[in-house]
Amino acid sequence: MATVVFPGSFDPITLGHVDVAVRARQVFDRVIIAVAHNSQKSPLLTVDQRVELARLAVSHVDGIEVQPTDQLLVDYCASVEADAIVKGLRGGADYDMERPMALMNRSLTGIETVFITGDSALAHIASSLVRDVARHGGDISPYVPPGVEQAVLAALRGE
Repeated sequence: MATVVFPGSFDPITLGHVDVAVRARQVFDRVIIAVAHNSQKSPLLTVDQRVELARLAVSHVDGIEVQPTDQLLVDYCASVEADAIVKGLRGGADYDMERPMALMNRSLTGIETVFITGDSALAHIASSLVRDVARHGGDISPYVPPGVEQAVLAALRGE
């Protein structure tokens, strides 16, 4: 059974993330969405909220699970016996950012990174843009799974 880890902060999870997870599941037996703490980011949503929203977003797909992690990615992958890491690409800038991380992960433990090109109709969606649109009163419902908009708006209100 081939297991892959799809890591990210998922703050919040978007339809683009769901697309990549579903595409990964079409190739691999088991996909673990690893909701990570990124020390370079200040998250809007708590890890628990991000995990719950991700679980709801992929609950319709067998073989995808969601787990929180605060470990180094390669250590987490070893702990779940992952065969590879999956990363979604929206365009060249994503590749330029992800390639050094993929090379470092391979250098550290030998684990490979598989890049999945996301749906071009979703290529403009990024969590940071979703948060920004929401902060300015825009409608984010076309970009996120059900339930996410309410959670984001509540977090912005400090609830």
